[in-house]
Amino acid sequence: MTKTEKILSNHGIRPTQMRSKIYRYLRRKQSAVSFSDLKKVFAEKSETNKTANRTTFYRNLKIFEDKGLIHQINDGTGVAKFAISDENTKSKYGTDLHLHFHCTECKKTICLPNKIPEENLPSDYKINDVNLVLKGICVKCKEK
Repeated sequence: MTKTEKILSNHGIRPTQMRSKIYRYLRRKQSAVSFSDLKKVFAEKSETNKTANRTTFYRNLKIFEDKGLIHQINDGTGVAKFAISDENTKSKYGTDLHLHFHCTECKKTICLPNKIPEENLPSDYKINDVNLVLKGICVKCKEK
């Protein structure tokens, strides 16, 4: 069993070939990836692969998100992006709490490494979602 297959299995995900490919691709990316970017990469790599359809990608991303393997980022562009979640950090909100940075020049969104503390809300409050995005210009764009 490969490292990817073990990670998927440990999260309760059956490690199919497509799931392994999607996970490895997301793991290699330095920035968050949109659904259309992901679909485009796999469609270009395997035009003959009829299983690489829209439904397969949506279903696999949803499974990964439900199992805490990835998280969705709403960076204000109107397009949801996905990134690998920190395997070692979970909060009471279901995922690791960290900031994201969206570059207004190159349009890339990255996960920042520093974790943020959980707020102690009164017991009658219920958090449904956490979205923390800083916007500005990344180092590469700043140097141009």
